[in-house]
Formats: sequence, C-alpha cells, structure tokens
Amino acid sequence: MNSSKNLNGIIFNIQRYSIHDGPGIRTTVFLKGCPLTCFWCQNPESQALKPEILFDKSRCTSCGQCVIVCPCGANSLTNQDIRIDRNKCTGCGKCVEVCPNEARRLAGKYITVDDVMEEVLRDRMFYENSGGGVTLSGGEPLVQADFALQLLRRCKEDGLHTALDTCGYASWKTIQQILEYTDLVLYDIKCLEAAKHSKATGKSNELIIENAKKIAKLKEMWIRVPLVPGFNDSEEEAKATVRFIKKELGLIKIDLHRYNKLGEGKYDRLDMLSIHLDPQSEEYIENLRKIAASE
Repeated sequence: MNSSKNLNGIIFNIQRYSIHDGPGIRTTVFLKGCPLTCFWCQNPESQALKPEILFDKSRCTSCGQCVIVCPCGANSLTNQDIRIDRNKCTGCGKCVEVCPNEARRLAGKYITVDDVMEEVLRDRMFYENSGGGVTLSGGEPLVQADFALQLLRRCKEDGLHTALDTCGYASWKTIQQILEYTDLVLYDIKCLEAAKHSKATGKSNELIIENAKKIAKLKEMWIRVPLVPGFNDSEEEAKATVRFIKKELGLIKIDLHRYNKLGEGKYDRLDMLSIHLDPQSEEYIENLRKIAASE
C-alpha cells in the first residue's frame, strides 16, 4: 500500500455527531466505491468510484444553463427536457454551480487525508466525553484501501477510537493491514446462501463469510443485518442468520435493521433502475429481534 501520509481519496459525505456507527458520538466518513451492487442499496451514489450528478427533474425548468457550461457536452436539451449522458459526464460540478433551482447535486469529491483530519479533529472533545471516535463507511471503504489505511493510521496517531463499517469483500491481506489501526469492525451479513447473495448483490458471499470468521478472532465486531422486504426478512431466515453468527463468530452484538425507503428517490436522480419496497412494520421487526435474542 502507498505510504504517503496525505493521499487523495473520494468521499461523498462527512457526517458529524453520528450515534449509530459505533459507540459514543462519532464522525462518519463515507467513502465512494463498492464492489457490491445490492438491489436495495440505501446510498446508490456510493457505488461508483467517481463523482456523480444527482439530478432532480421535478426542480428543473429547462433553462439550459447546464448545457452551456458543461465542458464535455454531457447535458442536452431535447423537447424542453434536460438529459444527462452519464457516459460523458465527469462529475466536474460546473452544472451544479449554475443551476438556479438547485435541481443538481454533486455526489463525491476528491479530498486529502489532511483535509479529512481537519474536519474530524474539530469534535475531539465530543469523542472524549462520550467514548466516541471516527468511523469509515461507504460505499465500501476497502475499495480505497490506501486512503482508508492512512486515515485510520492518522486517527490512531491522534488517540482516536476507530471503527470500520464494511461488507468484507476484500483480500485478507488488505483487511489485515487495515485492522492494525481499527478498534471496532461493523460488519454486514446479508444472507447465508451464496447463490442468493450473488443474485442480489452481484458477488458471492463466500469471501465475506471467510473474512468474518478471521476478523472475529482478532477484533471486536458488531454484525449488521439489513432486513430487506421479501429477500431476507422471514422469521426462518432471521433465525438461521443469528444462529450462524453466534455459532461461527461468537457472542457478539447483532443489529437487525429495518428497511428504510429514504434512499429510493436517489435512483431516479442517478438515472438508475428505480426500486420500490414497502418497509416492514416496527412490530414485525421487533418480533424478529426478540426471536434473534432467544436463539
């Protein structure tokens, strides 16, 4: 891995005062790029390893300013409709700057390790008072392994607690290097059946399961199971997943997450195939959690 202390990476958000990505009050840094293409992804703008334009057509008045300023000819006005050629768009953001209706938002920006640390260290007092720290999330942070490694190393040099939120789809060599500077691993397990996992995410889960077993022997882990309607949220599957986790990984924290619709609107804004799923009731999810706790 690159040993430079001020690498460039690409992120799509830095969320301060986060309380759901590890213990205490945290700053969560969301890195772009993911090897999986989960059909229910809450952050579809996190998947591609490049800046992207989210275009809200309902706000657009077809003024044509984006067409004029685009240096690569990615925007066009056809029948009073603005279209983006995603193959031409480089995500430079010039169209975002001139849009009078805020119909465009840039997802993803290049940033240095120093710049991230400057933001992170602003809240050192909150980390210390709450037992919090910094979490790298995504996307999948291991896609930008060099950048993630240097960020975590810098956090440890500054005495901060670190967490890695990962799907685990990476080489063990990469994970080993990252773990050296990681205190807690937040690990996604989506389903146990390899073929089913592959169909839903584009990748088999064999490497993910193998890495989970290795990490469990080395680091504190919290397992996260995203409960997707009609995919993995049956009582039978939830029980099997929890049994597997407890047997193979040990008595560790398991979070069963209810499906959230908030990310669905982003698919249209990225010209991706839309998804529409109905979230489970709170009562149903609470029942699954009780069942999981009894396994």
